[in-house]
Amino acid sequence: MKYAVITGVSKGLGESVAKLFIESGIAVIGISRSKNSKLPQLAEENHTTYTHYSCDISDTAALEETYYDMEKEIFSEEPSAVYLVNNAGVVEPVDQAANIDYKDLLRHVHVNTAAPMVLTNLFLKKATAEGVQLVGANVTSGAANRPTYGWSAYCSTKASIDMYTQTVALEQEELNTGNKIIAFSPGIMDTEMQNKLRSSTKEQFASVDTFKKYKENEMLSDPDSVGSVLVDILTDEGIKSGNIYDVKDYL
Repeated sequence: MKYAVITGVSKGLGESVAKLFIESGIAVIGISRSKNSKLPQLAEENHTTYTHYSCDISDTAALEETYYDMEKEIFSEEPSAVYLVNNAGVVEPVDQAANIDYKDLLRHVHVNTAAPMVLTNLFLKKATAEGVQLVGANVTSGAANRPTYGWSAYCSTKASIDMYTQTVALEQEELNTGNKIIAFSPGIMDTEMQNKLRSSTKEQFASVDTFKKYKENEMLSDPDSVGSVLVDILTDEGIKSGNIYDVKDYL
């Protein structure tokens, strides 16, 4: 039996990836603050299981508690492999760095960097101890390599998750664990995050007009298409640990 653990599963890319894993017969565990009403029925139709854990991943203590609940569920079934997709992320605060409140900044860092690191670390330790392969993906962004006015927090957290991914992949290779960790850049999708960006002012986000044109010119990718690319990469035996995969190389 195989399991897939996906954060930010209530909508967008997280929901799409969950649907694709379920349709492949893989048991899915979703983590998000709100439930997804479609996934339990889909799991039943595909003769597999879907479990939802409600958790605000910006609360590290709550996230760790949720992990141990998931660990019991997953490893009691003696899985042959575990997929971990750290998809949940936030773009706010979008503003000049000097205007950002420290509480908003800390929440951003906890969601975009600390949470995926904590989950990956915990799953790596348990999977290695149990002799189960972990295949993990951290959702990143082209912003990790491109400074953007108004995105000091977002660019910085995505850059840090890229380096974390590469470092952990190096460790796993040298330890010969068989675990694989990648980063995945999904490009510009038609999601709620894009709506938030388009509602920014130019003083907050200098590129707001460009992002409005993406929508007007129908240049936004469909989350289902992007999710299909990610699942194909994760389930490919030739996956290269430490790689930062970009959806634009596939669509």
